Amino acid sequence: MLWGSFASLRIILAIFLGGRLIVLIVHGKFAATIGGMKKIISTSEAPGAIGPYSQAVRSGRFLFCSGQIPLDPKSGQIVPGDIAAQTRRVLDNVAAVLKAEGLTFDHVVKTTIFLTNLGDFQTVNEIYGSYFKQDPPARSTIQVAALPKAANVEIEVIAIADEGGSTARVAYDTSG
Repeated sequence: MLWGSFASLRIILAIFLGGRLIVLIVHGKFAATIGGMKKIISTSEAPGAIGPYSQAVRSGRFLFCSGQIPLDPKSGQIVPGDIAAQTRRVLDNVAAVLKAEGLTFDHVVKTTIFLTNLGDFQTVNEIYGSYFKQDPPARSTIQVAALPKAANVEIEVIAIADEGGSTARVAYDTSG
């Protein structure tokens, strides 16, 4: 990674204006932020991945969380109970992944809910609302034919860290 505060900028802009070729050369400095490309996030407080994927991936200020199904983190089995119990387990799993990066539901900007039965929407929505008490994120809800391990609900989220919590760095171009 490059670390620093300013990068040099040279832009050559060629345009045709009134049948004439005009070339503009601009030279200046600007601040550029370059963070780590990709950081794999893993926590034992949420179920481990059941395939070739990560629980979450951090890129700059963004945290992309894989879909969570209602697996108990200790047993690896689907929690018993109705859609309400499964939804709570899913959201608790999401909370654990967020916590691994020092984030909360307040940092979530987008969710996608997958349901095997849209008839469960109202119950899921009520429980979901109890986790997102204010300023809820953008959301999509989709009915699917089936989910892994015969789960009835899966939720994936995208979160963004506050400026102060960013792992990004400022880049310097020292070439002159």
